Amino acid sequence: MKFSLSHISILDDTDTWLKYKKGLCEVCHASCCTMPVEVWLKDLLTMQLIDEFEAGEPLKQIAKRLQQARVVAQFNHAHGIFTLARRANGDCIFLDADTRLCTIYERRPHTCRNHPMKGPRPGFCAFRPKQKAAQTKE
Repeated sequence: MKFSLSHISILDDTDTWLKYKKGLCEVCHASCCTMPVEVWLKDLLTMQLIDEFEAGEPLKQIAKRLQQARVVAQFNHAHGIFTLARRANGDCIFLDADTRLCTIYERRPHTCRNHPMKGPRPGFCAFRPKQKAAQTKE
């Protein structure tokens, strides 16, 4: 599939995804930030959602607190995996709605750091061009 700014990937259809190229994120509407993000305890520390002291508590207790704070949507106790909460429109809660940039970029979790090299279709991304309104906004 050839890259063009008019291309629009369908998130649930990985066959429509573009092969990742450097610079693609700069013109994308942050489609990857609308996918569920699984994180582990180490990520919660990196994201500064918990501290070292709290990391020693039972995972179920951490999950309960983060679910009440609406930061975590689900917790898989068997695998120790937390799924981050998303807004009603599907955006990650850490994505700025206006700029479409990550508000915790320097502290983002492993899953986000390794996208698109890992994920549903490694090496490909669900590219959607930035909306014109967002491009002209200053």
